[in-house]
Amino acid sequence: MIKSKSCFIILCLVAVSFAAGPQDLTPSPKEKCPVCGMFVSMFVDWSARIGFKDSLYVFFDGAKCMFKYHLNIKKYNPARNKNDVTVISVKDYYSKTSIDALQAFYVIWSDVYGPMGHEPIPFEKEADAKKFLKEHKGKKILRFKEINPNLIKSLDNP
Repeated sequence: MIKSKSCFIILCLVAVSFAAGPQDLTPSPKEKCPVCGMFVSMFVDWSARIGFKDSLYVFFDGAKCMFKYHLNIKKYNPARNKNDVTVISVKDYYSKTSIDALQAFYVIWSDVYGPMGHEPIPFEKEADAKKFLKEHKGKKILRFKEINPNLIKSLDNP
């Protein structure tokens, strides 16, 4: 009986840890962005992360660095590829909560600068993105699949 209770408790703890998911992960103070080398914990409200099948997570100081990495994974980690990715999350600009990067709305070319200058600013809700676009002189709202290397490069060279 004790053995089965112990197994049940362990299974419950494992289930809870999986249910919590990547949104509850926080970069350590020593975690550096693999793209620009900045300490991610200094920009936690802007942070993004990519999770892989083997449970490794890579943290970024902002969405722009995450896109640079994701669009060219082999450059930053030759042992990885896009098929290894299980989750990508970014922080919603207003709520500062982690959201699914693939479902987010990104405002580009606004008057708000992130850790690396011009950033694709992520929002969970399209209405929030539209409001931000208008209030901060943004040029466009894009979805994840619309963001490409040329666009990201253009954000580096205004």
